[in-house]
Amino acid sequence: MQENQFYTLHVAGLTRELPICKVDDTLSIAAFVMFSDVEMTVECAKALLQKVPEFDLILTAESKGIPLAYEMAKQSGKNYVLARKMSKLYMKNPMEISVKSITTARVQTLFLDQHEADMMKGKRLLIVDDVVSTGGSLDALEGLANRTGANIVGKAFVLAEGDAADRKDIIYLEKLPLFLK
Repeated sequence: MQENQFYTLHVAGLTRELPICKVDDTLSIAAFVMFSDVEMTVECAKALLQKVPEFDLILTAESKGIPLAYEMAKQSGKNYVLARKMSKLYMKNPMEISVKSITTARVQTLFLDQHEADMMKGKRLLIVDDVVSTGGSLDALEGLANRTGANIVGKAFVLAEGDAADRKDIIYLEKLPLFLK
């Protein structure tokens, strides 16, 4: 795959040109970043909310899922919880879980405060993120949610990348191909 190539994405009635980025010698991905794209965030949140089951609370991982989770919470009138990448001083009895994602170079740890875990207990929980690919981040979020006693009612993503599009346990708006050499 040559430099400066793009993948044309059509999602939620919008079109974007995504740069194709090399992961390693055999794999490249189309980089989907919702940060700073308010129109994309609003329209994808609206489209996902039409597809998801009833829920009480949204859970996402810190970073690229935040704008989507916030907008879905805003549009639905529900709250969201954020699994953080670092334990913070204000966190009481944080629970943690490790995760390896296709877009991160190393294993990361996600943390959930006891207060947030208590908020999740017994709630109908919707896990939300921008892209699902290998499922590593999703597995970590599910692990945290299960430890809180939440009832996961849905797992929603803007894009399902590669084989993730074949999963029957997720909700997504569009497929995103992997570029293999």
